[in-house]
Amino acid sequence: MDILVPFEQEGTKAIVRAWLKKPGAPVSLNEPLVELETDKVTQEVPSPGDGILDVILLDTDAEATPGAILGRLRSASAPAEPASEIPDAAPVTTPAVPLAPAANTVTAALSPAVRRAVKQHDVDIAAIEGTGRGGRITRADVDRHVAERAAAPVQAPTQAPAIAPPPPAGARVRSVPHDRMRLAIAQNMLHSVTVAPHVTAVFEADFSAIITHRTRHKAAFAASGANLTFTAYILAASAEAMKVAPAINSRWHDDRLDIYEDINIGVGTALEDKGLVVPVVGQVQELSLLGIANRLTDLTRRARGGTLTPADMRNGTFTVSNHGVSGSLFASPIIIAQPQSAILGVGKLEKRVVVREVGGVDTIQIRPMSFVSLTIDHRVVDGHQTNLWLSRFVEILETWPIDG
Repeated sequence: MDILVPFEQEGTKAIVRAWLKKPGAPVSLNEPLVELETDKVTQEVPSPGDGILDVILLDTDAEATPGAILGRLRSASAPAEPASEIPDAAPVTTPAVPLAPAANTVTAALSPAVRRAVKQHDVDIAAIEGTGRGGRITRADVDRHVAERAAAPVQAPTQAPAIAPPPPAGARVRSVPHDRMRLAIAQNMLHSVTVAPHVTAVFEADFSAIITHRTRHKAAFAASGANLTFTAYILAASAEAMKVAPAINSRWHDDRLDIYEDINIGVGTALEDKGLVVPVVGQVQELSLLGIANRLTDLTRRARGGTLTPADMRNGTFTVSNHGVSGSLFASPIIIAQPQSAILGVGKLEKRVVVREVGGVDTIQIRPMSFVSLTIDHRVVDGHQTNLWLSRFVEILETWPIDG
């Protein structure tokens, strides 16, 4: 029985963190077998049945793509599988002596992960020497080839790529190895800015109406178990603004654009020096302000307690970064969570002097203001749709009814 990497990975790269059982150990149905770590969460993969852990195919620090085979179980009465008969996690057929095979034949012999890497990096597979079983090209072979190709113009052949020299002797410096979550975040951020042309538009929003409403209703929400934060209003206004520019709530793919009716908004939640996670409030368009506040209260509590599940961070169609809570006035560009098409940034709320017309006369007033920005994937939408969305978003915040 195969032990598979869960398919519900939302495209996020997973790494095998640790096996909780050793080959030969008896296991029970749903007993935790192995831990996987992504840039967002650590999850346990349970046993798919009763039996004996027969073999581990993806060991610690191996990349685990959705659907890949982590290992196998056997029944307690079955003999152990001979090592020589254990197939690779992605079994392929490779001729013993290939005679100038056609490109499509060679490509078909690659695992899905390798094919994606070859396409992403525009690699000539004929230039790669496979180190897998039977000379098969592995993902590690592709990564090594790409690293060597990038390093060749600036590094001597004997110099190891991607390894920085140590600090000079006597330097006052503390070197901290990257943890896997930070490395995964770095890779995702680099990928996003590489594939998507980021453009940011900035508006100002007056939070006077929101503050008045929150002051009046905060206690009632608390009595219902919900913390009424500004983020709840931001999510509600975001969902309403989608009506004037639906393509903002979309995902870009090479062959199509998927525009979603359900508005599933991810909310960036900082975990101090451990990075951040992005739990998702699903179907925001169906929720009342109280419903949104309840979901946010629950997700924020579990995020900071380390008890979020992968399901809590799947299926996002739009993201909000409330970076102002840590003092930032404005940030650009806020990097889009691929393959989404946009991300909203909300800066610090502060009192500023503004000019307002009252009875046909310009007046100087002090108002609670915030810079709000929408960073978009310019492949998906243009400036007109971006500004239309932001105009509607600001209008909703500034005209929020006191008892609405």
